[in-house]
Amino acid sequence: MEKVNFRTQVLIRHLQQQTTSTATATATASATAISRSPCLSYSPPEISEQPSPFDVSSMRKLMDGHNLVDRDWVFNLMIQSKLFNPKTRGGKVFVVPDYNQSMEQQREITMKRIQYLLDHGVFDGWLTGQGFESEMRKLALLEVIEIFDHSLAIKIGVHFFLWGGAIQFFGTKRHHDKWLSATENYLIKCCFSMTELGHGSNVRGIETVTTYDSKSGEFVINTPCESAQKYWIGGAANHATHTVVFSQLNVDGKNEGVHAFITQIRDSDGNICPNVRIADCGHKIGLNGVDNGRIWFDNVRIPRENLLNSVADVSPDGKYLSAIKDPDQRFGAFMAPLTSGRVTIAASAVYSAKTSLAIAIRYSLTRRAFSITPDSAEVLLLDYPSHQHRLLPLLAKTYAMSFAANHLKLLYVKRTPQLIKTLHVVSSSFKAILTWHNMRTLQECREACGGQGLKTENRIGQLKGEFDVQSTFEGDNNVLMQQVSKALLGEYLAAKKRNKPFKDLGLDHMNKSCPTIPLQLTASTVRSVQFQNDILCLRERDLLNRFAAQVSKYQAQGESKESAVIASYRLAEDLGRAFSDRAIFQTFVEAENNVTDVPLKNILSLLRSMYVLVTLDEDAAFLRYGYLTVENAETVRKEVANLCSEMRPHALALVTSFGIPDAFLSPIAFDWIAANSWSPVQDLD
Repeated sequence: MEKVNFRTQVLIRHLQQQTTSTATATATASATAISRSPCLSYSPPEISEQPSPFDVSSMRKLMDGHNLVDRDWVFNLMIQSKLFNPKTRGGKVFVVPDYNQSMEQQREITMKRIQYLLDHGVFDGWLTGQGFESEMRKLALLEVIEIFDHSLAIKIGVHFFLWGGAIQFFGTKRHHDKWLSATENYLIKCCFSMTELGHGSNVRGIETVTTYDSKSGEFVINTPCESAQKYWIGGAANHATHTVVFSQLNVDGKNEGVHAFITQIRDSDGNICPNVRIADCGHKIGLNGVDNGRIWFDNVRIPRENLLNSVADVSPDGKYLSAIKDPDQRFGAFMAPLTSGRVTIAASAVYSAKTSLAIAIRYSLTRRAFSITPDSAEVLLLDYPSHQHRLLPLLAKTYAMSFAANHLKLLYVKRTPQLIKTLHVVSSSFKAILTWHNMRTLQECREACGGQGLKTENRIGQLKGEFDVQSTFEGDNNVLMQQVSKALLGEYLAAKKRNKPFKDLGLDHMNKSCPTIPLQLTASTVRSVQFQNDILCLRERDLLNRFAAQVSKYQAQGESKESAVIASYRLAEDLGRAFSDRAIFQTFVEAENNVTDVPLKNILSLLRSMYVLVTLDEDAAFLRYGYLTVENAETVRKEVANLCSEMRPHALALVTSFGIPDAFLSPIAFDWIAANSWSPVQDLD
């Protein structure tokens, strides 16, 4: 009402001035009645925000976890080259792919960027290096490349992690000697042919057939029907010379299941090989720098030695040989090494979320909208509680998921045969949760930036299309979460059958007495690690018991176990999330416990509480199954708002701690007024 009265008085004074007798008097009176507000000016948030109580470089070291010098080296390599499309906006240089280019142009510039990185030694040791340090360096450098362009990272990932990983893990010495160095130096360009038109997640059902011809000592690969065509094969449409073909193996009339074969699809001049047909998958909503293709094999013959034979082999006279006699276990052995894709996807999703949050939060610290009182300055976006609630819980979740991704990478690099099951379950869980989180974060950040979020140069809107695929490739997220629940059920049934304690998949908390939640929660209680651990474990424990009971009930009614699990999908979904949230929380606590610096520890405690409490607030399962009363749920909700207020002074420092160079953010993260100012020569790129 105060604003309405103010505007009414202004209009009245303005109309009264119209009766002034002289033009001079009118002009003078008008100037007094209505004075034009001064133009907005940009002030860097570093000037207006309070200094951070914690050390930003220490936080970055904790977040990135490893290879900071190597990361900064690759950031600088990209900034220095015109291949990475440097553009000046508002006096700053930004590097971002030119999405105005045609699909064909994007594909070619992607290959030129790969050659540049190759020439500068970025890929040295990616396949020929040995040991922990080599593996961690490779993961770190891929994450940096991912921040610049998802297409570039995917193209590299297919070549090194999928094809290269298949050679490393499915092959033996003869394959390593012949292919690994050639792959690392891009003497060949490679892809990975697993998915088909008719089968994606269900790898066991693929229809490509490979038959052994004992007379010639060759394998014959055939696409028997249209649904068996290899589909979405990254690199196949334009560049790949070789691929690993996943196919049913037929030996002496018997199907031995899915195996992998090295197959050449183009010669060194780029000509498609005889009896191979390749078509383009066409334009996509993102990743147009990757040449996804479709492949048909018309009785393509390959040498017997091209079977990747670490798990099984075929003798020259046509005898199938494998130390693993059980077909299910053999299939599991084939699939186990493929977790690398889920590991790198989960980590890249976190860096995408970091990028969008850094842009959106920096913008909200300089962009103003509306004033509270008539003559006061407009309010910074991030000073609105509603804007804080949109972005700061996502910021806390991103910190939590960054620790989860670091844990997953270590689990992968340090894997042992005993940890294969754990690695499969954790990678499935984290890949789903972290990529879902990224897409939600991108959407919220896009909206939080208003119209500026639509501009391609500001990155966030474009990243939505680029990263959307992560929800379905390397395993559909919903299918992966069902696999998590099935694995938990298997662990539950085995423990009950043996009448022994739980020991795997983090379920050892079920060996203890059931946690109890206080009838009346207080602010201090909900911020305690003990309460947070108790309620997350209680939820997982209860849902696992419910899931097992419901599956058992369906089986008692005559349903098969598989049908019973499918029918219990709602509980399975809730259980999968419960496992994921508890596991992510525990990686956060572990990271926090390793910190001794008090200011750093204090902010981590704040972030951890926000992560847990916003999880309780958003997931209806806590009310649905009675883990929280309505009154306690309201206490949690109020505390989320309080935590937003407490995080607000640290927002700039928290996104600066991501360690992403300015050039990899966007114009609205800095002087967005200068970036949009008129210039006689308008740069429309």
